[in-house]
Formats: sequence, structure tokens, C-alpha cells
Amino acid sequence: MTRPRYAFRPNLQNAEHRRAWQLLQAVPEGQRNSFLVQTILEHERRETLEETLRRVLREEGKCASIQPAKEDEPDVPPGMMNFLASLTEEG
Repeated sequence: MTRPRYAFRPNLQNAEHRRAWQLLQAVPEGQRNSFLVQTILEHERRETLEETLRRVLREEGKCASIQPAKEDEPDVPPGMMNFLASLTEEG
């Protein structure tokens, strides 16, 4: 059985392709296949984790009553308002 081959031909005019190419070039030559395999599998794991997290949050959101936090306005004493008003008065 022959091993399948894949050719990576980045478009260096594309910033993402250029960055991917730079990262791949930084990996030692004998470790590039392993790097690509690990990167692809990690991407798949992250997508699966993200989908699971979204599903759990949706389900929990249905059960919980979430209300935005109410911000309390600080009370300004009337004396402070009179003092501030006196600063703006021309005398």
C-alpha cells in the first residue's frame, strides 16, 4: 500500500497562507508531518469542544432565568449638588 501524498502550495500573497508557511518552515524538517497531524487533530478537538460548550450553554440558558445586573446609581447628597451649583455661579 502506498502512502497518500498531499502537497501544500500556499499563496504567499495571502497573509494567512504566508503566516502558515512561516510557521511550517520553523518546524524542523523531520517533524513537519507530525506537526501537521497534531495541528489538524487539535483543530478538530477545539471545534468539538466549542460545539459542546455552546450546546451546554444553550441548555442551561433554557433552565435559568438570566437577568442583567442592575447598576445602582450612587446617591448624591443634596448639599453636594448645592455646592457644585455654587461653583458655577458667577458672583
